[in-house]
This record gives sequence, structure tokens and C-alpha cells, in this order.
Amino acid sequence: AHGGRPLSPDRGRVRRLRANPIPPTMFERHPEVATELRRQFADLGLTVGRIDTGLRPATDETSDAHRRDGLRRGDRQGATLLIAIEQPGRGWLAVTAPWPQPGWRLLLAVLTQTAILYIIVLLPVLWIVRRISRPLQDLRRAAESFRPGDPGAPMPPHGPDDVVALIAAFNALRLRVTGMLDEKDRMLGAIGHDLRTPLAALRVRIESVEDDVDRARMIDTVAEMNRTLDDILSLARLGRPSEPLTDVDLAALVDAVVEDFRDIGSDVSFVETERLRMHLRPSLIRRAVRNLIENAIKYGVSAEVRVEAGAKTVAIVVADQGPGIPEDRMGDVFDAFTRLESSRNRETGGIGLGLALARAIVREAGGEIRLVNRAAGGLDAIIELPR
Repeated sequence: AHGGRPLSPDRGRVRRLRANPIPPTMFERHPEVATELRRQFADLGLTVGRIDTGLRPATDETSDAHRRDGLRRGDRQGATLLIAIEQPGRGWLAVTAPWPQPGWRLLLAVLTQTAILYIIVLLPVLWIVRRISRPLQDLRRAAESFRPGDPGAPMPPHGPDDVVALIAAFNALRLRVTGMLDEKDRMLGAIGHDLRTPLAALRVRIESVEDDVDRARMIDTVAEMNRTLDDILSLARLGRPSEPLTDVDLAALVDAVVEDFRDIGSDVSFVETERLRMHLRPSLIRRAVRNLIENAIKYGVSAEVRVEAGAKTVAIVVADQGPGIPEDRMGDVFDAFTRLESSRNRETGGIGLGLALARAIVREAGGEIRLVNRAAGGLDAIIELPR
């Protein structure tokens, strides 16, 4: 046996000789072939003597026909295996057989077959994956671009049945979310109207109070109730702003807010900067900046406001001279109705909606708010907006 195949007459030549034709040292021995031959002879009930093997490389003495026969089968240079079988009393039986060794032709055939197999298997798989992934990618983009205030056109269902059902469910979800938000807006409008009407009537009646001190306190209380109502309704309406996006000069907008505080005697300064054209909702950004400045004045006595332009973002920095905020409470101050009484002046009033409303406004614009304690004292409230 050679290469795992039994010998056959057409694959070699058989000769009978008096002596062992295989030199003891010249050829490469293959004892595994001898072991397999002995096992096969034993299975056939044949008794033989010694079995010797030797691999003979191709030489000039090798017959041209035998060499061509080896090359046609992909053998390396027509190498042959010599097998010598001793038959007691009858001499030696010499068998010459081609020895298959993988060459470049066999390697090329294997690579070609592998490539064909990959093409046959991969092309349908890629087509199936693409048919599934494309509608899923469209669905992901539709979900990312969905805005409650602008539901847009429904996404056309396409793809496999399960994906079509998923797209249909997403379209139905968009309609339900839009309907719920419409109902919420109507409810907020009704609440605002129903609450402002009695507050306005109360404000008129307060004017009839004769005591000046009591009248002033009542007026302040009603004004605070109106501000609280405005903050709550504004926070609830965020996500569906009615104000359109507008190109504005951000530096001029911030400067105008600072000027409003100066007009009422607040200690607020603005660091002049170059013009910065931004595409945003000016009333909402003005509200966010105003809330930060109000906090700075209430809890830090004074405020310095500046606008810093970066490569990809624009920062509005409101710096106060207050005690700052404990690092472990930085995230808490953005929660609605949260006040840090241990570090803030309780007499300043408010219900803890200023920073929550400011962050909601900034995030709706694609930005973020950070609070940073300065090493020398004071707090920096930073609004970062994408350019």
C-alpha cells in the first residue's frame, strides 16, 4: 500500500530477483509501508520473509514513460517507491510503484475547488444577509431621526416578513407617541389657562390690600407662583418646541441676556468676543442662559459670562464666586425639584427647576451642561453646543 491505496499491476512493475535490490543506505526508508503490506499478506494467509522499502528520487535512469506517468498524477518529478519482498527459497519479488507527493498542480486544484465552494456558499449567504440587514439599517436610521414634534412620513415596509412586521410596529409606535404628545400638549395648555386665570384674579384683588408690606409680599408670592408655573410647563413641553431653528449671533444673544440683568442692578459682566453664527432656537437658549445666571447671582453673589469658540463646539461659561457644589452632588442638582440646602442660600427661593430646565433645553439642541468647581473657589456652569 502507498498513499493509503493498495498496489495494483497497472501502477508499477514486478520483477523477480535473486538478491534484495534496495541498497542499505542510499534510499529513504518507509517502514509504515512494509508494516501495512505484512498485515495485508497475513489477512490473505500468505507467508513472506523480510519486506524492505526505499524511496528512489527521479534520475536519468528512470524511464521516460514512468516519469510521465508520475507527472500526470501530480507526483513530484516521478519519484518511485521500491518494495522488496523476500520469498523463502524463491528469491526476492521487487515491485516498483510511483510515490505520490503533492505538487503545485495538486495545490492549485485544491485552491480552485475551495474558491468555487466559497463562491457557491457565500454568494447566497451574502444576498440573504444583505436582504435582512438593509431594512434593519433603514429602521435604525428612522428611529434615530424620529423627533416627537415632527413624526414625518411612515417608513415603507420591506424585507423579510419578520422585518416587515417590525417596521409596521415601529410606524404604529410613532403614531401612538405623536398622539400621546398631542394630548399632553392640550392638557398642559388647559392646565396653564386654568391656573393663570385665578392667579390673575388674585393679583387684581391684592391691589385692594391697604397694608403696603402685606401687599408687596402677596404680589411677590403670586409672581413666584407664576414663575413656577412657567418653569413646570416649559419643562413639560420640551421635546416638541414650537419655536423654529434660526441663525443667530450667539455672542450677541448672551450679551443681551447679561444686559437684562444689569438693567435690574445685578452684578453680571460679559467678556466681549467675536461674532458666532449659530443655528438654534434663540428663545430656549436665552432661557437656559438666564437660568444659569440667576443661579450664579443667587448663590454666588456675582457672575462673569463668556463665550468660547472651539473647533467643533461653542461653550457658554457662567462663572460665580459662590461656595461651589460637593463633587458627589454634581449630578443631583440637575434633577427636577432638587435644591442643595447645605451649600446654597435657602432665602433665594425657587423650587429646583432652573438647572433641570436648562439641561433639557441644551440637550434638545444637541449639547450638554457641565458644572466644574474651580480650584480657587467658585463654580463654572458650562453650556456646550455643537457648531
